[in-house]
Amino acid sequence: MSMPFGYVPAEQQMRDKADYARKGIARGRSSVVLQYEHGILFVAHNASQALHKISEIYDRIGFAAVGRYNEFESLRLGGIRYADINGYTFDRGDVTARGLVNVYAQNLGMIFTDSIKPYEVEIVVAEVGASPEQDQIYRLTFDGSVTHEHGMVAMGGQADAVATRLRERYREGLSLPEALRVGVAALTEPDGDPPPTSQIEVAVLDRNRPHRKFLRLIGPRLNALLAEGAAPPAGESAQAEGEPPAAPGTPAPEPEPGTSSPPTGPGEGDIDTGSGD
Repeated sequence: MSMPFGYVPAEQQMRDKADYARKGIARGRSSVVLQYEHGILFVAHNASQALHKISEIYDRIGFAAVGRYNEFESLRLGGIRYADINGYTFDRGDVTARGLVNVYAQNLGMIFTDSIKPYEVEIVVAEVGASPEQDQIYRLTFDGSVTHEHGMVAMGGQADAVATRLRERYREGLSLPEALRVGVAALTEPDGDPPPTSQIEVAVLDRNRPHRKFLRLIGPRLNALLAEGAAPPAGESAQAEGEPPAAPGTPAPEPEPGTSSPPTGPGEGDIDTGSGD
């Protein structure tokens, strides 16, 4: 039996589509999602002030994406419509990240199989719970594959290198400034400068917020968190210089002969007695 002219095996078509989508996603900039002590943090390298890679979907659900903006924006809007309709028809508590992920997976899988061109997108859907153990982070790829992530995930750009840097720095129970420092460090190339604040998009799902958990961090608040995260913890500066911290209860060293200890309080003439002299 002769093959029709221009016939391409189905396996080759799927491989070509997958390679095409991966190359398109790798041309973009990376994003990371990680848990911290009070919720889930989203950090994206985004040079645009108008187009967002991170967004709220519903009360406890957030969305992050990399790839072609018009494609993941259509997915985001579809997810919001799905959540609103189900929350209105049934109950707001019935809207979950898992249900939304199932809808996204079906749509992405159908587009990948049936369309000539697949979506060049990778997305994360996260839901914050009442405790860290109840937090949910799902990663979806261009073909509808779903991965349930634990603790952290990196996607887009040089995702493997970013994920390696993220794993090296991440630990459970990070404070928000510490988690932000870890996220920005993961997005920073080795021996390179971190992205400027104007090119960092940051948001959180904070379990302590009432009702709507999503909060976008911008302006002075973001600058303050970055500055706090950049400051080393107390006692870390001495260790950075190769000096081990003193053991608890160790007395202070005596001053060397010929040297005088610096004053520990104001001199007699420096005290304001309130006499007006």
